[in-house]
Amino acid sequence: MDTRKLKYFLAVVDHDGFNRAAEHLLIAQPSLSQTIAGLERELGVPLFHRIGRRAVLSEAGQELVGPARLVMRDLDAAQSAVQALRGVRSGRLDIITMPSPGIEPLTSMIAGFTRLHPSVRLNVGAAFTPEEVIESVRSGSTEIGLAGSPTPIRVPGVQVLELERQPLILIVNPQTDTFRPGSAIQREDLGGHRLVASQRGSLMRWLVDDALAQGVDIEIVVEVAHRTSILPLVLAGVGHAVMPSSWAPLAHKSGLRTLLIEPVSDLDVAILSRKDGLTPAARAFLKVAELHVSKEPDAGHEL
Repeated sequence: MDTRKLKYFLAVVDHDGFNRAAEHLLIAQPSLSQTIAGLERELGVPLFHRIGRRAVLSEAGQELVGPARLVMRDLDAAQSAVQALRGVRSGRLDIITMPSPGIEPLTSMIAGFTRLHPSVRLNVGAAFTPEEVIESVRSGSTEIGLAGSPTPIRVPGVQVLELERQPLILIVNPQTDTFRPGSAIQREDLGGHRLVASQRGSLMRWLVDDALAQGVDIEIVVEVAHRTSILPLVLAGVGHAVMPSSWAPLAHKSGLRTLLIEPVSDLDVAILSRKDGLTPAARAFLKVAELHVSKEPDAGHEL
């Protein structure tokens, strides 16, 4: 087995079939099929079930994905280490992030990283739960993960650096802003208001559901899976929204008011990585993250 075959195997997995994988690899589709067939012969098991034009991973194929990614990641790390000795600072860094940490602190950290390492290309993928981030880092699909959780994340075998705590705020719909002057409200003050809410499973939705369970008269007018839609919906006058404080700077730039919700609920934001075998780019990014932790809270996070 050689790394070329593993690369081709992962291309079929990542591009949902042989045709797209061949286009991505810039090779003929029959050549790709022959390479995968050779890999299957070496292993003695089928890696894909061919269903019409689709290629569905077999049980053996599913088991191979994680180890194959680790092999390719370790190869990249070895190449990057050698290149670093020659003064080459290029490369690629794969990051996965949940939506709110993807606003901040990821934006600030990427800005700092790219100033120091302008030749490294960053690829940022999306996740919606801490479990997705953990699995991506563990499997080697990405090297760096940003996750937000109601409690600090502790994962065996994964390095976790706590970055910051983001209190939940209310982004106020200006068309129905009947809240008293000030910078904070109580949860019961949400009574009688219409909200744009995240789907269940998020800390923001938990706060809304908890207030409802306590008898607060809240109307959920829209439930949104893609949180990038929430701010435009508030701007359009659809309703208020409960979000982490990382969204406050964008809300303020859009002319919206934000209020701290008391008693305060915090989103614990952390950066995750493998404990060893990281590429130089990933190690450099973690250094930027450590600098972020050591700094005082940015004025841009003021509520």
